[in-house]
Amino acid sequence: MMDPAYSLDSAVAETPQDEPEIREVKPIPRISLQVFCSTPEVYNTIETASGDRRLVKVFTKIHMGGIPAAIDFYGDAPTPNLIIAESTQPPAQLLDSLDRLAEVCDSGSKVVIIGHVNDVDLYRELIRRGVSEYIVAPFTVMEFIAAISDLYADRESKPVGRSIAFFGVKGGVGSSTMAHNVAWAIACNHEGGVTLVDLDLPFGTAGLDLNKDPVQGIADAVNSPDRIDDVFLDRLLAKCTENLNLLAAPATVDKTYDLSADVFSQVLDVARKTVPTVIIDVPHVWSSWVKSVLVTADEIVITATPDLASLRNAKNIFDQLISARPNDRPPQLVLNMTEVPKRPEISASDFAAALNVEPAAVIKFEPQLFATAANNGQMISELAANHEVAEKIGNLAQIVLQRTQTAPQKRSGLAPLLQRFLPKMKKS
Repeated sequence: MMDPAYSLDSAVAETPQDEPEIREVKPIPRISLQVFCSTPEVYNTIETASGDRRLVKVFTKIHMGGIPAAIDFYGDAPTPNLIIAESTQPPAQLLDSLDRLAEVCDSGSKVVIIGHVNDVDLYRELIRRGVSEYIVAPFTVMEFIAAISDLYADRESKPVGRSIAFFGVKGGVGSSTMAHNVAWAIACNHEGGVTLVDLDLPFGTAGLDLNKDPVQGIADAVNSPDRIDDVFLDRLLAKCTENLNLLAAPATVDKTYDLSADVFSQVLDVARKTVPTVIIDVPHVWSSWVKSVLVTADEIVITATPDLASLRNAKNIFDQLISARPNDRPPQLVLNMTEVPKRPEISASDFAAALNVEPAAVIKFEPQLFATAANNGQMISELAANHEVAEKIGNLAQIVLQRTQTAPQKRSGLAPLLQRFLPKMKKS
């Protein structure tokens, strides 16, 4: 039964929350972090930040008690890579407490102080005494994450590329086709290289769509985790155009693939260091590694068709990803294969309204165009550069590159019907 306190009508009619603050930060390495807070407000902010995808590699422990608690704790315990301590003390007492903290800190540990006094002289004195950063409260989750990232960022390294994951709400909705064509559009129309990564190991189609049959690919990277670096990855790539490389799937069923949650994290991290854009073609399965790839991507594109099963699945997926990525924009929606003759379907406006998003692209059913391109090993823009579909794919490429957010739709006219099918949700 539906929860009596919840209805789809009310969910769709709700005013969306303020758009989260989006800030690009460089990857944060695998470190240990211990935080000592003095106020509940700072504790809550850091606790929220600790669950963000950007801190997935950081082992975090949060304590109350501020600098005095840190001094007591490390009197007989080794210090982690990073210590963050909050202080509400006046500047003179803060400096005295910091001196006592320094006596119990290992030389390799970084220290960040959170204070409540915005004083440039205090900041300079803290830096002079070896503090890595001084953060003035209150601060946002993304400001906290960016401060940690800045501590470990290599100032001379190249900017890290962005990862864009494509996922279909069910099989056959055209998510892989969207991923491959968007990768091609970005490579042809925008500066910088693109790497297309096909993660559908047994059934991937990127090689077919791009008319390539490489002997090496993503499976070699998965089977050799100790060898993964930019040189090794470069040997596994198949060059499709001057700006587009493919990390292909083996597309064989001679073995099964029981993969761990972080199996692709290292290869995707290396790929992001070599090109500005990494397009990830994620197969339609739901496992720990699929969820990990989606949650940690910089941008997500969800492809669906205008039917009730797609809407149900899309609702579940959007809710899951938005909950897991509270400091990121919602996924982009592509509504594919619309206007099939004689087929009843949910209108694009009603479909989008049920998800409280605006579609990034609505693509009509064009079986001859897509089948011809697939059979020829061509992209849509190669086969029919002036076709409306090619234009919409080009627009989608710009959207995912610029990370634009479209306006929410109004309440769905299908809400009473959809209440019977969509899963129960709790009011927040």
